[in-house]
Amino acid sequence: MPPIKPIKRKELIHYLKKAGFEGPYSGGKHQFMQKGNLTIRIPNPHVPDINKSFLMKILKQAEIS
Repeated sequence: MPPIKPIKRKELIHYLKKAGFEGPYSGGKHQFMQKGNLTIRIPNPHVPDINKSFLMKILKQAEIS
């Protein structure tokens, strides 16, 4: 697996869609994406880059190793 580095929100959404997630959908304070029974929240658009630690949390939530 390549090293984890900060990523742009738009790229994150692109890669999650490639992994089978649908969305993003609006909901409450944050948008979310779904894949079957799995739902993950994604950062708001005002966050330009997603740092490494936050990206790791999102990937863990999405069950992506």
